Amino acid sequence: MAAKDNLRTGGEILVEGLRVNGIDRVFCVPGESYLAALDAFHDVPEIQLIVCRHESGAAMMADAYAQLSGRPGICFVTRGPGATNASGGIHIAFQDSTAVILLIGQVARDHSEREAFQEIDFRRMFGEMAKWVGQIDDESRVAEYISHAFHLSQSGRPGPVVLALPEDMLRARTSPVTIKPAAENQPHPGTADMESLRNILGKSERPLVLIGGGGWNAKACDDFQGFAEANDLPVAVTFRCQDKFNNTHRCYAGDLGVGPNPKLAARLRDADVLLAVGTRLGEMSTSGYTLIDIPNPAQTLVHVHPGADELGRVYHPDLGINAGMKTFTEAAKALKPVKGNWSDWTKGAHDDYLAWTEPPEIPGPVQMGEIATWLNAHLPEDSIVCNGAGNFSVWANRFYRYRGYGTLMGPTSGTMGYGVPAALAAKLAHPDRTVVAFTGDGDFQMTGQELGTAVQYGANFIILVGNNSMYGTIRMHQEKEYPGRISGTDLHNPDFAKLAESYGAFGAIVEKTEDFAPAFEAAEKSGKPAVLEIRISPEAITPMATLSGLRQAALDKLKN
Repeated sequence: MAAKDNLRTGGEILVEGLRVNGIDRVFCVPGESYLAALDAFHDVPEIQLIVCRHESGAAMMADAYAQLSGRPGICFVTRGPGATNASGGIHIAFQDSTAVILLIGQVARDHSEREAFQEIDFRRMFGEMAKWVGQIDDESRVAEYISHAFHLSQSGRPGPVVLALPEDMLRARTSPVTIKPAAENQPHPGTADMESLRNILGKSERPLVLIGGGGWNAKACDDFQGFAEANDLPVAVTFRCQDKFNNTHRCYAGDLGVGPNPKLAARLRDADVLLAVGTRLGEMSTSGYTLIDIPNPAQTLVHVHPGADELGRVYHPDLGINAGMKTFTEAAKALKPVKGNWSDWTKGAHDDYLAWTEPPEIPGPVQMGEIATWLNAHLPEDSIVCNGAGNFSVWANRFYRYRGYGTLMGPTSGTMGYGVPAALAAKLAHPDRTVVAFTGDGDFQMTGQELGTAVQYGANFIILVGNNSMYGTIRMHQEKEYPGRISGTDLHNPDFAKLAESYGAFGAIVEKTEDFAPAFEAAEKSGKPAVLEIRISPEAITPMATLSGLRQAALDKLKN
């Protein structure tokens, strides 16, 4: 509906705020509670509205798109069940430190506090998983709230913001306010901080760098790689942050995540200086808070983080630097190099990584190690690899080699179902790049319906479904803790290739290692989104263990 005179609806002002802030795509599941905003999108063709199949997928797409575009990811959902479904993606964005803005249609203002249809108090619901939760009750303040949401989501430690939008507010008319694009504000490291860092490195014999967290971009990664190279520093990355440092670089030491290389874990314990940049030093990167003493680490700890409240929260740093990743890495690259005597230490760290990533043989006719090796050789360096959560993801996280920023999309929160939505968002952001989603059979079925979204928008990425007919990670733990007592982990699966074809996508089944390369190449040539179902032996539960072996070890332990 065209606006009368100079007045604009709350929905029109909201959408204009998105446009001014450079948003070119919005991920949504439509709902009647924000029809006025949907109507406003009709007159703003610069913003592509991606209609998803489920709110969880929409929110996950917003998270991945934000990381790849450098702008906050925008997700629109309806109230009640819509917002509830989207909450998984907001939790991902919080732990990923990703700037995401979730916009929720809400009950009309005169119905609030009555438990109206699908009414939820979103301040209480999202309070612990967002940087800010607000509700716009006055249409004249839409521009103010949108400006605050964009500024806050990108400032300090990036993260999600949630805004509830009463449906009558979106319809109401008011005089528009000039909206300016939000600027990203990041703290800068001081000259004294950088000199202190240099002095600490100068006294070190066994330094180790650990990088991770959010707020990076390609330049920040390149700048930091230049700093590490100039100082010959070994660099490890945290859980699912492998794309923040070129894995083929001589300084790369591997990743500290689930089941880390024991030699890398030992190297962290033996280090005399630990430079932690961007990472919170959370549970995954410290092996359950066991690798670093709390609160006073045995290592001299330099902790760099964009959120001031993270410095000293768990570990007391010898030097805490409150700085954004882009500002710190630029300052680090400009720092005069330290001529340390640790070249053998750095070389040993990279050698340990190379040995750790030699793929082992696993039970069954499909050798995932050979497939990972083929992908390393076949995929272009700028390919984007996405994954959700499950034992299958070890093949993408341990054995694939990432060579640049923005080539890995994986949830640090360990959320299942992330791979397919992330791959869809990645292909929309970079249509000329190869995009591959690693999924498991359980993982795929949580968001696999977004294959329909991929077909609708021509997002032609390739999904690898590792099918072992179970929730494999849980079965693994079950066999360790309750050997032979199987309950709640079996899966009866569809024919994934035929399922893909029913959506209008390409589908193929891989039952032997030698089937994979021709199937993948056929998928690339198909001009469609594609699903390759890889039938993996249930025995091959991890690269290093079998189900029967875990069961027997657990039984032997019980006997003793």
